[in-house]
This record gives sequence, C-alpha cells and structure tokens, in this order.
Amino acid sequence: MKKVFLILFLFLLKLCIYAQNIELIVLGTAQDAGSPQIACIKECCTKLTEQEKAERLVVSLGLVDHMNAKTYLFEATPDMVEQFQLLQIASKSDKPTPDGIFLSHAHIGHYAGLMYLGREAMNAKMLAVYSMPKMLTFLSSNQPWKQLIDLNNIDLQLLQSDKAVHLSEALDVIPILVPHRDELSETVGYKIIGPNKTALFIPDIDKWEKWDKGIIEEIEEVDYAFLDATFYDGEEIKARDLSEIPHPFVIESMELLKNLSKEDKAKVYFIHFNHTNALLNEQSNASKQVETSGFHIARKGMKFTL
Repeated sequence: MKKVFLILFLFLLKLCIYAQNIELIVLGTAQDAGSPQIACIKECCTKLTEQEKAERLVVSLGLVDHMNAKTYLFEATPDMVEQFQLLQIASKSDKPTPDGIFLSHAHIGHYAGLMYLGREAMNAKMLAVYSMPKMLTFLSSNQPWKQLIDLNNIDLQLLQSDKAVHLSEALDVIPILVPHRDELSETVGYKIIGPNKTALFIPDIDKWEKWDKGIIEEIEEVDYAFLDATFYDGEEIKARDLSEIPHPFVIESMELLKNLSKEDKAKVYFIHFNHTNALLNEQSNASKQVETSGFHIARKGMKFTL
C-alpha cells in the first residue's frame, strides 16, 4: 500500500512540476497578409506607428516545454524569422529552431514561412513539419516545397484528424478538421493538451454552422479558445466578395456565444485579424465592445500556462 501511495505522490508531483513548465505564447495575431497589408492605401495601414507595425505579426502560437527543453511552432508564417527568435527567447534556450512546426492548411500565411528553411536561408536539417495528408501531398508534389524534402531540410510528419501526437508524457496535440476553402489542402485547428489545461486553436474556418462540431461545446471542454476573428463585421471590407472568403464575423461569434457562462466567455481569445479589423487597435470601440461582452482579444506576447 505504501508503494502505491508513493507512486501516486510522485506522479502528482511530476504533474505539478510540468504545470509550471509548459506554456503557450501568442507570436502573432494578424491575417495571412499581415498588417500593414501590401498596396493598402487606407488609414488602417498608412497611419500605423512603427510600434504598431512591430506588433502585427501573422498569426502563430508557440509552445514551450521547459521540462524537456523543447519548443514547437503552430503555423509557418511569413514572419517566421522573428517568431523563431521570440520562441527561442521564451524558452531561454541556445537552440535557434523549434523541435517541430504544426501546419493548419495551405493558405499563404500558414505555410509560406517554410521558405526560410531552405538552402537559400538557414538550410535546416530534418526539421519536423507536421501536416495532414492533403497538405503533405501538396508540399511533396510542388516546388519549391518539394526541394525542402529532397534536400532533407524538413521531415514531414503525417497527421490524422482527431488522433493525438504524443509530444511528451504531459503534452499532446490533436488536429481537428474544420471547413475552410480547401483549394489546395484540408484545414485543421488544434487542441493542445497540457498536464492541467487545454487550448483550442482555430485561426481559420468558414462559418461555425458549417462545422460538424459545436463550437459552444468545444469551448466548454477547454481552458483557452483562440478563434477565427478575421473580420469584425461585413462593413469593414467592401472591395471584396465576402462569399469568396467566408469567415465568422466577430459580431456573429459573440452573438452565437452570448449565453455562455462568464467563465466560458473568458476562455475565448479572438485571433487572426484582417488588416481592416479594428480589433488590431487596442483602443478601438470594437476592442472595447469585445472586452465588455466578456471575451478577450489575443495580443502578441500573451502567455498561457498549460
């Protein structure tokens, strides 16, 4: 009996240690093309300060496992050079590269950063890149991404929907299929499961009602939910046909989630903002409305213990 109690005690002690040593870090919050966006002559881009420009990196999360001295990156963005550096600083490590990169889909802001892993840049050596089957086929069949594989710059790791990737005894990552303009690959969000807390990361989805899962139920089952907030509403972007680039408007998401408990609302962190989205500005009326409604807005540098 004493041996059983000792084993249980050591197990709980280990979980407590892990709980203080696994963290999630927001490394970027902007939509694929960033902010300011190329050729944009609107005030949302032309009036930005240098500080604002520095804060507006393309959407990405970093995962730091201090206990095992490992780091992981979610999304390979065009801002990946700086995001590598931020992840290294957060991990307090001498290692300049993460131990793996998890890709969500084949839209430019989510995989184009892989270009920096080639021999024209860092010439990486078998860096693990986790991707779903169609995404893996896309990378394997098209240049310049195929060259990364041929030259052993990256080591593609096949994911399966709803099947956990076991990163350590206290850390799992589960890809979850979501509907989203899958021209070149499927699209996934991720559940990131630590020893005590779980995060949901869905930077891109067409509309919540198109999903075969319920976002309300998913939020209730996790501790943090980083959700697609590309457009605040349809009024901010009139030069494009929004039926071609569907996303849940923030005002739609807030309406859908309005009956959540105060505790569950506080789990929601909106992320992935188009350059037109007023949520990029912390002082905007839109930002104040989101916070007043009980939700949160993801900002670069935020940290969350798992």
